[in-house]
Amino acid sequence: MFEPVTTLFGQELPLAALVLAGGALALVLLLVVIVVLWRNARAGAAAEAAARELETRLAELARSQGEMTGRVQAMAEVFGARQSELVKALTDRLDNVSHRLGQSMSETQKNTHENLQQLHSRLAVIDSAQANITALADQVVELQAILSNKQTRGAFGQGRMEAIVADGLPKGAYTFQAKLSNERRPDCLIHMPNDAPDLVIDAKFPLEAYNALRAAETAEAEKAAMARFRQDVFKHIADIAERYFLPGETQDTAFMFVPSESLFAELNERFADIVQRAYRARIVIVSPSLLLLSIQVIQAVLRDQRMREQAHVIQFEVAHLMEDVARLNDRVLKLQTHFAQANGDVENILISTRKLTRRGGRIESLEFASSIVEADGEDEPQGEAALPAPRAEAGE
Repeated sequence: MFEPVTTLFGQELPLAALVLAGGALALVLLLVVIVVLWRNARAGAAAEAAARELETRLAELARSQGEMTGRVQAMAEVFGARQSELVKALTDRLDNVSHRLGQSMSETQKNTHENLQQLHSRLAVIDSAQANITALADQVVELQAILSNKQTRGAFGQGRMEAIVADGLPKGAYTFQAKLSNERRPDCLIHMPNDAPDLVIDAKFPLEAYNALRAAETAEAEKAAMARFRQDVFKHIADIAERYFLPGETQDTAFMFVPSESLFAELNERFADIVQRAYRARIVIVSPSLLLLSIQVIQAVLRDQRMREQAHVIQFEVAHLMEDVARLNDRVLKLQTHFAQANGDVENILISTRKLTRRGGRIESLEFASSIVEADGEDEPQGEAALPAPRAEAGE
């Protein structure tokens, strides 16, 4: 398929063709020399010796040409064999390269397919997360709209407070919007144990001034918003103390619920005077987490109270339980006595069966005439009926 080539005048020629062309050129040159010598031979007889010498050289040249032809053929055969081996090697390598390339392409296609599947899965997760974020943004907008309105904001704080109280206390331990004797309605009343006065929780915290404080862009606006916020909170503290502190009906301490942990933190950080004013007025400012903790404490107190109320019932049941235990002990002792009597009866029965076995053995061996009185070495069981003794065993 592939032959050795060489380049001549810009043209690629096979090596064998070049060798044959060289031989042909040599023959042409030889013929030219012969023609020249033949013409010279016609000139005189002196050229005859030169002709014979030329014939000898021509014979040597023909022999050399034959040897060259054989070598060219041998070289062509070698080149053909080498060419076949080269073609086979190239074919094998091409096959290996094709096989490896096919495997690499298959693996690459498989990996690409898997990566695309993973990418689709992640894109699906991202789409879901984006949808959740969009829904959350809508909810935040709705919450902002709720908090921008005073009535809806109050309902929001009331809802959070009611959820915390309802989750932490049993029914009957609290009342929402209960009416007091002064016709006031606190947001929540916690019924304390031992007929103690109820605890008031107020959830109407003023947020208008706080929102203005957050929206302030200049130092003057911020200062004015802070002053208004202090005034509103001070007034709210005074209103709680005036409306909900009723001797004998409510506790002398009330909870003021703040529906935001961040607001509660900012109150304690920037408005210490408000916290001190509320403390002096016996009003505890609570965030959702603090209210939850307080409700858990109240729940523990109520649980202890119920246990103390049920203590006499527990004592009554324990007394009955001890009576049942004593009765069970008496019956076990009686049963033990019965078992002891039954055990004695079984021992007596075994004694009687042993005596009967021995007497049966003597009867079987015909020992009626024996005068030897054989003592059994065992007492007769009490209450056992006397049996007629044989003649030889009358003394047993």
